[in-house]
Amino acid sequence: MTESFVSIILPVHNQADHIRQVVRDFHTALSELPVRIETVLVINGCSDRSQEICEELAREDSRVTIHCTSRAGWGHAVQEGLARAKGDLLCYTNSARTSPEELAQVVRFAIAYPGVIVKANRKLRESLVRRIGSLLYNLECRTLFDLATWDVNGTPKIFPREYSPLLALRSPDDLIDVEFGVICRRMQYAMVEVPIFSVRRHGGKSTTNWNSALHLYWGAMKAWLTKRWM
Repeated sequence: MTESFVSIILPVHNQADHIRQVVRDFHTALSELPVRIETVLVINGCSDRSQEICEELAREDSRVTIHCTSRAGWGHAVQEGLARAKGDLLCYTNSARTSPEELAQVVRFAIAYPGVIVKANRKLRESLVRRIGSLLYNLECRTLFDLATWDVNGTPKIFPREYSPLLALRSPDDLIDVEFGVICRRMQYAMVEVPIFSVRRHGGKSTTNWNSALHLYWGAMKAWLTKRWM
């Protein structure tokens, strides 16, 4: 199996308490695979020591690069990371929730099946409320955009660089994952979903609340009404 160059894009938002160990654990897990890696840390809208710690990581490990932006937003951070990544396989994920084993599993699938997009499908949620909220959102996305997944926002997501439409994602927020799915559907990219059953977080608190959930529901509807990604 030839060696692939994989870019791991990690948005970092107020994760000073765990980002150092997360990066080290990711690198350890990926060292067992036939890949060359770079980790692109996108520090976005932080008010803690995240930037300082990420800068230390970059000095300690040449595989780590950083980009800082004062603008918060999951989609914005993913876009900034994709714009700077150099790998032939591009992966972005939620660094607070992804385990090293999960990341390695997704990367393993991607290098074994060239030309296939691989994404996580998280089967469990922390509470009944989150489970119902996720079900409603994914049902909405399936209905509006004819998406086949039951976990639109599931990460890690990894895709080949030659799928260039995915390098032009525009949504600055969590809707970027719906946009990702719509583009894959339109371009008829083959996709494999890896089931994930863990609900563990490395640290920090989820930014999802009722306001952000309503923003997602309405944002998806508005995108469908305006045919934003069609």
